[in-house]
Amino acid sequence: MRYGIVGNCDALNHALYTALQVAATDLSVLITGESGVGKEIIPRVIHDHSDRSSKKYFAINCGSIPEGTIDSELFGHEKGAFTGAVAEHEGYFGAANFGTLFLDEVGELPLSTQARLLRVLETGEYIRVGSSEVRKTDVRIVAATNVNIQAAIRDRKFREDLFYRLNTIPIKMPPLRERGDDIILLFKKFAMETARKYGVPDDYLRLSPEAEEIMKRYKWPGNIRQLKNLTEQMSILMRDSRVVTPEILSSYEVWPTTEERALAVREEDSRAEDRHSYQQERQIIFQMLNALHQEISDLRQRLDSDNDVSPSKRSVPIPSSVSSISDNTTPADSREHLTIISHHDVSERANAAYAEEYVEEPLSIDEQEKKLIIRALERSHGKRKKAAEELHISERTLYRKLKEYGLDDKI
Repeated sequence: MRYGIVGNCDALNHALYTALQVAATDLSVLITGESGVGKEIIPRVIHDHSDRSSKKYFAINCGSIPEGTIDSELFGHEKGAFTGAVAEHEGYFGAANFGTLFLDEVGELPLSTQARLLRVLETGEYIRVGSSEVRKTDVRIVAATNVNIQAAIRDRKFREDLFYRLNTIPIKMPPLRERGDDIILLFKKFAMETARKYGVPDDYLRLSPEAEEIMKRYKWPGNIRQLKNLTEQMSILMRDSRVVTPEILSSYEVWPTTEERALAVREEDSRAEDRHSYQQERQIIFQMLNALHQEISDLRQRLDSDNDVSPSKRSVPIPSSVSSISDNTTPADSREHLTIISHHDVSERANAAYAEEYVEEPLSIDEQEKKLIIRALERSHGKRKKAAEELHISERTLYRKLKEYGLDDKI
């Protein structure tokens, strides 16, 4: 608890382990992660566990210093170097000599300042604004950013050589949404701290099991900073009840918007479609084969009835590939053996003298499936929902099949 670190997720533990391992060296460290994830903890851990722990530590937010004065703030200036420079200024690199300098939001530095920083990292030398004297400094640099450095390099907003110089040891801080149960631990920590600080009842704020699940599913765009603000807000405003329920959360920001819920439904439907697409295809094939088996049996009975007077009549054999199909048969196996007998052809052959010698014409699985879909749509008078129910498939699958076979604008 020395640094306020709460949690036990693997990504956080790895970041802390890396910080402790690199602390004993003077290698540059670049910490990446979203805003509000707690990147400022890592450089403090590195400094406190290094040989420089007794020296000065400075944390500078590069994004908060105006571009016109950033060089002066970092490297110092001479008296009269610019308007308002009434005295010389040592700068952070001079003040932090033999110590540690944490450059937060280093991706916001102007390109000219990046060039100066690169020289310090490579040679330990720098020049004050308005001076020609080269000065030396022995400063440990730890930098952090929440911008996409690779994209900034492509856009020529960040020097590639500086990135490689800073990124000697990379450390990535995980976003809060990926930390699972750590979210609940952090909530409890902030709730207890708020109760002690503002004299809230000793019975500090708690989450119901259902509320915990909502908190863990929430995206937390503001990460730990957002969670802390929310906890403090609820701790102060919820005086009557100290248990947070889903109903209470619905009045706060920890609740998916209509757009987020719609997106989640679409993503779940897509995942379900991917998971079950093969099973649905297999189910359709077996339904087709069962229908085929029944049709052939009906044709056999009809032919037997038409040819009762002929002693040499031949019955239509049921293909063994159809009768032997079981739930263990794969679509590939079925495609190899499946044959279809046309009602029209069989009727004509049955009325002819050579009815017993017709040849079965094989059709592909896709052709038979297309045929069954057309029949179902005809029987349902074009009503796709009813046709899908008859085929025992979802409307989504039927729509996809209609598009696949070019039937979506013909039926």
